[in-house]
Amino acid sequence: MKKIGFLSFGHWSPAIGSRTRSAGDVLLQSIDLAVAAEELGADGAYFRVHHFARQLASPFPLLAAVGARTRRIEIGTGVIDMRYENPLYMAEDAGAADLISGGRLQLGISRGSPEQVIEGWRHFGYQPAEGESDADLGRRHAEVLLDVLRGEGFAQPNPQPMFPNPPGLLRLEPHSEGLRERIWWGAGSDATAIWAARLGMNLQSSTLKNDETGEPFHIQQAKQIRAYRAAWKEAGHDRTPRVSVSRSIFPLVNDMDRAYFGRGGKAGDSIGYLDAQTRAIFGRSYAAEPDQLVAQLAQDEAIAEADTLLLTVPNQLGVDYNAHVIEAILTHVAPALGWR
Repeated sequence: MKKIGFLSFGHWSPAIGSRTRSAGDVLLQSIDLAVAAEELGADGAYFRVHHFARQLASPFPLLAAVGARTRRIEIGTGVIDMRYENPLYMAEDAGAADLISGGRLQLGISRGSPEQVIEGWRHFGYQPAEGESDADLGRRHAEVLLDVLRGEGFAQPNPQPMFPNPPGLLRLEPHSEGLRERIWWGAGSDATAIWAARLGMNLQSSTLKNDETGEPFHIQQAKQIRAYRAAWKEAGHDRTPRVSVSRSIFPLVNDMDRAYFGRGGKAGDSIGYLDAQTRAIFGRSYAAEPDQLVAQLAQDEAIAEADTLLLTVPNQLGVDYNAHVIEAILTHVAPALGWR
């Protein structure tokens, strides 16, 4: 395990006990948690994107702010739903955020997940072309994004521009060199993982995936990662790809930990349906004394296959508690997983 970061879904709610009672709370606390995680030595600060929900939704102002307040930690998403995105405008926003951070952006994108509203992407002005599904729409937007991030000119310049142009066709600005190689695809199936490898994207595999074999979650996920790496090798790319997995992990090191999570994590996988046709398997969570966690995580084949572990944090418990969880993992658990 080379890198460990956190992944926040950015929930906010006025419910009793919530430390993030408004959108402003969760945005400002997300920045503070990234700063704290960097000080603790964590490698990444990642944020989930959901529309029409009391969660983080517009990632680029947040990523730019985190980039301006930190110096070393990777900043990223896990994931942006490409069905909702104008890929050209997104390329400009991503380029700006990456330049502000000094080239630390790790941008996770995907075709999206079940939504709060029916076909929410239609409200953003997007719809599948004839014969396309909404998943096809997301992948098409992703391919356009990848293309324009190469930084090659494609737009015919105006012969009488307001400002002087460089020679030739024009590209989108600002362009951030190297960002194209820091795009990740959140794959829910083996087939989309293989598709991502062929296009030269890194792989994000979450705490759920399509149940394709009936085997335990971590075994299916490990097989997905191996299929992805085989497809990457077959495609002949000239760099080594990165692969992340997400897990909910809580070391029980004090009374507060035991009060919140002392009944243990979810001991086994669970099955659900993402839609009427898609059966999904959801991985277990972990909550135990540090030595027990080390033993449990050592049996997780997907963690062993990945190079990056993203810790899903309960952001509504506030910055201080989540920083404590991250510190406990980095101190008591991560070294046994091969980190650092």
